[in-house]
Amino acid sequence: MKVAVIDPGSGNLASVRRALERVAREAEREVRVGVTTDPADLRAADRIILPGQGAFAACRRGLDALPGMVEALEARVRGQGVPFLGICVGMQLLAERGLEHGVTFGLGWIPGTVEVMDPRGPDGAPLPLPQMGWNALDFAPGLDHPLLDGIAPGDHAYFVHSYAFRALDPEDVLATTDYGGPVAAIVGRANYVGTQFHVEKSQAVGLRFLANFLRWEP
Repeated sequence: MKVAVIDPGSGNLASVRRALERVAREAEREVRVGVTTDPADLRAADRIILPGQGAFAACRRGLDALPGMVEALEARVRGQGVPFLGICVGMQLLAERGLEHGVTFGLGWIPGTVEVMDPRGPDGAPLPLPQMGWNALDFAPGLDHPLLDGIAPGDHAYFVHSYAFRALDPEDVLATTDYGGPVAAIVGRANYVGTQFHVEKSQAVGLRFLANFLRWEP
């Protein structure tokens, strides 16, 4: 199996690569992980991952700066059904628009926008931003999705963000976390999915999610 990890100029690329190599080794699977800025590498990939961190607009600019990359993503993921994982801002780029420092268009694969959070505590006082640290995942018990195999409601993942994905269709939200109200933690449809949390920093939960992703046959 070949996994292409796109480098848009931001993201924990080395950590993502090490996490993928670890889960492949533990599963005794032959997986070649390549970090790339070349859209040609996507044509040979069995899985595609887009990490990202920082600002939505900057990550989109980084992706657009790679000639042919967006077109290759559209062809391989949307056209040919290759499984895709977006991490943190890579997940947010699945939206139609990001509203950070103006309006920036995303990939538009999942209807919705990425908007600044306004979390409030029980007393109405604002909670700190960014949301940073370990938060519990919440999803319908028994939700039958292959990427959640072995992950239970209440399991914790590691988040760092100030903007959140507001999906138009609730069915596109596979899991939420609570930070002054529900926040999209995992979004997905068809063969593409995104996690607001950093899978590469989420220890057992993140490794399990990546292992599930490598096995996923949508």
